[in-house]
Amino acid sequence: MPALSSGPEPAPRTVAWCPACGAPLEVRRLQCPACATAVEGRFPASPFAALAADQLGFLEVFLRARGNLREVERVLGLSYPTVRARLDALLEALGLHGDGGDAAEEVARDAGGRPAGRASAGEGGDGAPIPSDARRRVLRALERGEISAAEAAALLRGG
Repeated sequence: MPALSSGPEPAPRTVAWCPACGAPLEVRRLQCPACATAVEGRFPASPFAALAADQLGFLEVFLRARGNLREVERVLGLSYPTVRARLDALLEALGLHGDGGDAAEEVARDAGGRPAGRASAGEGGDGAPIPSDARRRVLRALERGEISAAEAAALLRGG
């Protein structure tokens, strides 16, 4: 009787850096294992090849959670700030650090970047109404777990 497997064998890690000088490696040849057809050239390596094993594991959990940081927090048993820090480190490793920014900051910019104040919900810090599309973005970010309820309330008050 064949042994039971818990899933497919993990693929061997791609070597992304030259062991002699540390320069990034490039792919020069791709070959089909079934028919031996080969394509030669200079192909850039995937940026994911340079990730550490723990970063790849975090990325897998993040994707399975469909980007919901609260779910990642629950699955990994980590605090929200630790999950955010690991996500920021992953983005940095992939060269994406300047693209997203903090979700709360992003939503605040979308809401018009109004200063903090004691306005009622639905109004900015200057008393002007927050645009409905910005309110929806705040509520969607809250629903996805990207911002806390307190952050959402502050943003909806114009803070």
